[in-house]
Amino acid sequence: MNKSIKGIWLYGQSGSGKSSISKKLAKIKKNAFIIDGDVVRKNISFDLGHQLKDRIISNKRAYGLAIICIDQKYFPVISSVYLAKKIATKLMKKKIRIIEVLREKRYLNRKLKNKKNIVGIHIKQPNLKSYKLKNDYNLKFDLEKILK
Repeated sequence: MNKSIKGIWLYGQSGSGKSSISKKLAKIKKNAFIIDGDVVRKNISFDLGHQLKDRIISNKRAYGLAIICIDQKYFPVISSVYLAKKIATKLMKKKIRIIEVLREKRYLNRKLKNKKNIVGIHIKQPNLKSYKLKNDYNLKFDLEKILK
C-alpha cells in the first residue's frame, strides 16, 4: 500500500454507502480510524443545521479530527454528505485522498432522488478533483485500488 496516503475522505449523497465503505476500508487498512459525518454531527456539530454554512463548519471540525488522528499515527477514514472546496484543498496538501461515492441508479431510493436527503436539503457539491467510486459489486477491487 502507498505509504504516502495519510487518510481518505468519502463524500456523497445520503444512502450512497459511505458508512459501509468506511467500515470495509477499516478492515483492509491497519490503524484505520473512522470519522463518520453522522457521528460528528450527533456528538460534535449538534449545534449546527443542514444549510451550506453549517456543513462547511462541520467539515472543518471533521478535518480537525482527521489531523489529530494523523498526528497520533492513525489512518482517518472520514465520510460526509458535503465536502467544501477549501477543505478539499487542505486535504490534498495533507495527502488525504478524496473519493466521491456515487449511488448506482438502480439502487436510488425515490424519496432521496433530487429532493431532500436524510440529513436535510441536498446541496450541490463543488466541482472537486476526486476519485469516483460507484458502490456496486466491484467494491472490494476498487477499495484495494484506492489504497495503492
